[in-house]
Amino acid sequence: MGFLANKRFLIVGIASNKSIAWGIAEAMHKQGAELAFTYQNERLQGRVIKAAETFGSSADLCFPCDVSSDAEIEQVFTQLSNHWDGLDGIVHAVGFAPGHELDGNFVDVATREGFQIAHDISSYSLVALAKAGKELLYQRQGSILTLTYHASQQTVPNYNVMGLAKASLEAAVRYLAASMGPEGVRVNGISAGPIRTLAASGIKKFRTMLDENANKAPIRRNVTIEEVGNAAAFLCSDLASGISGEILYVDGGANTAFMPAIEE
Repeated sequence: MGFLANKRFLIVGIASNKSIAWGIAEAMHKQGAELAFTYQNERLQGRVIKAAETFGSSADLCFPCDVSSDAEIEQVFTQLSNHWDGLDGIVHAVGFAPGHELDGNFVDVATREGFQIAHDISSYSLVALAKAGKELLYQRQGSILTLTYHASQQTVPNYNVMGLAKASLEAAVRYLAASMGPEGVRVNGISAGPIRTLAASGIKKFRTMLDENANKAPIRRNVTIEEVGNAAAFLCSDLASGISGEILYVDGGANTAFMPAIEE
């Protein structure tokens, strides 16, 4: 029996079998969790339903949710409450900025509209999900997990406004942890190293980022969605009952290294 047996989680943001959310779902499923999913629109519905079936769930536990809409977010938890009387966790794997914001010099490509979109989708959506799902989370003293990136702390070429949005997201983790902690809800984030996902493909010169990160990381390689998934399953489990308001790095130690090793 896995350490997530009899636990129920909602995963928001699964896009493909190469996404970090997929790695998290896989790890949670292996540890015995029951999973529900959201999909952004009808175009992704079939893909998410297939993912749900892969992880022992069904179409009944797949819900439409555009995270820019409070009404759709509320509807997810209304529908979910018809199936589950409580929730052990929400996995927030959502991030977006318009493509033109992720290509070029930050001050030249930044726009008010792009800034608002990036922060709304990538940061406020975590708060919105917490607000709408809090009653179900309180029932089982659940947890919330989100995904961030080290560009929240240091500049990364072409990451631009997403770096600002990730910094906002990490602050939201801390404030939500303080706000929901008295009810027994923990809130954490994982700062994963760069991984070749659908979302990452929109960042200019991402392949170069992968190479540089692998050279810098103490383990001399990039991490996988499976490794991030295992860390996520741990953070959402009772094994991590004393951890809240934290950002756990799963990047092979790259954040600890100033520059790549200099070969002799």
